[in-house]
Amino acid sequence: MMAAKLDYHWHLRKVMADRGMFSTTDLIPPLKERGITLSSSQVYRLVVERPERLSLKILMALLDILDCTMDDLIEPIAVAGSAKRPKKAAAQGTSVAEGVGDLRPRRARISGVDR
Repeated sequence: MMAAKLDYHWHLRKVMADRGMFSTTDLIPPLKERGITLSSSQVYRLVVERPERLSLKILMALLDILDCTMDDLIEPIAVAGSAKRPKKAAAQGTSVAEGVGDLRPRRARISGVDR
């Protein structure tokens, strides 16, 4: 039995809006107060995109600035359909679920044309 793959939703933008912070640059001064210097483009990417790698210092600073918990920022989710992958057919390389079974066309045989 395979374990389900996990993913997550990043809710920083929503949490900021709930706290009245509607501009991504609103985070720059509070981060700087906590010893974290990020450019405006780095802060924009942190807010707008889902981070794949995140420093724990930045995460802890965000939790402190926004007065929230990790559950408010990060929502774990299970990836749909990842529990079990369909088995592959040996010869054709397509999955058994995708196959068309007996509805495959016959192979064409081309013979010489008599003139």
